[in-house]
Amino acid sequence: MRPASQRQDCVLVVNAGSSSLKLSVIDSGGTVADRRDIDHWDGTPNAPAVTDYLSGLADSPLAPRLAAAGHRVVHGGGRFTAPTLVDPAVRAAIEDLTTLAPLHQPRALAGLDATAAALPDLRQVACFDTAFHASLPAEAATYALPADWRDRFSLRKYGFHGLSHGYAARRAAELLGVTDPGGFRVVTCHLGAGSSLAAVSGGRSVETTMGFTPVDGLVMATRSGSVDPGLIAWLAGRAGIGAAELADGLEHRSGLAGLAGLADGSGDLREVAAAARQGSAAAKLAVAVHAHRLVAQIAVMAAAMNGLDALVFTGGIGEHQPDVRAAAAGGLRFIGVAIDAGRNAAARGDAEISAPGAAVRTVVVTAREDAEIARQVFGLIRA
Repeated sequence: MRPASQRQDCVLVVNAGSSSLKLSVIDSGGTVADRRDIDHWDGTPNAPAVTDYLSGLADSPLAPRLAAAGHRVVHGGGRFTAPTLVDPAVRAAIEDLTTLAPLHQPRALAGLDATAAALPDLRQVACFDTAFHASLPAEAATYALPADWRDRFSLRKYGFHGLSHGYAARRAAELLGVTDPGGFRVVTCHLGAGSSLAAVSGGRSVETTMGFTPVDGLVMATRSGSVDPGLIAWLAGRAGIGAAELADGLEHRSGLAGLAGLADGSGDLREVAAAARQGSAAAKLAVAVHAHRLVAQIAVMAAAMNGLDALVFTGGIGEHQPDVRAAAAGGLRFIGVAIDAGRNAAARGDAEISAPGAAVRTVVVTAREDAEIARQVFGLIRA
């Protein structure tokens, strides 16, 4: 391992998705020094686009400035509740959690392996999406299921998108000039193809919409969100639908895609909204169901904190679709949410969109998982 030096002021952030890989070099101030997005990645560590970038980075002037590599790992289970230096035992433990995140965990491991091969002396740190929600109180995290099931299978609400929620809550406090973060109650809305909410009180997650898996909660692009578990049991028992077909249907053929029924099977809310404007009844219903669930669940998050000081929108939909923000705010007037139509329409990047005098302030925050990962890595290695 290289000795530390004053010049090691950057982190290589490796953000592995289910079909993409984002590689970026972030300095200690959160500025992007270099970036490469690989949109179509087959998940192998020796994919040419990955090895070419990492090899080039190893030979570049940025290499001596790298303090560590920080990796987004979707699932930390009950063991990993903070950023963790990766060694063979930690890598093996991450691999053991693959059954809880079969799409994402192998990709994170491939990112670890590719970085280790190209930059063998660089420290590697795993940053877990579930870790932010490790602070959930027992009453929020515990399922009312038989105790032997809970114990044998580690059944609990894990929550996801924690890196995004943590960053968005902190950034909102900065934007709003909050002087007492300990008393700041915020609902963060990470809205994209995958969506979730978090109730963040004093910087800690106290409730969230995703559960044991990322399928729970809001209506998403292709995920169903919350569904009566008795309905699933009925489909399995009475309709004879097997576990694999159920999992595929809930994950890939539900949500906006299942509701709108567009010819191309799209669950992209922009396309669904366009079809609704053109008169599609199914698309109109999809938009309405999405908005209804969003409003209802924001209210649930606020109730978990006995009130709300700020509402934050982030993620691809949260940042770029003012109609979604307006619809949500319209349904939340009863708890003091009110936005200014002009500010909402003009919002670009980090911006406040509250109406003057609104009891609950509303902001849009650019998603920066990369900056959050770098922050966590620096916090660990400089501790």
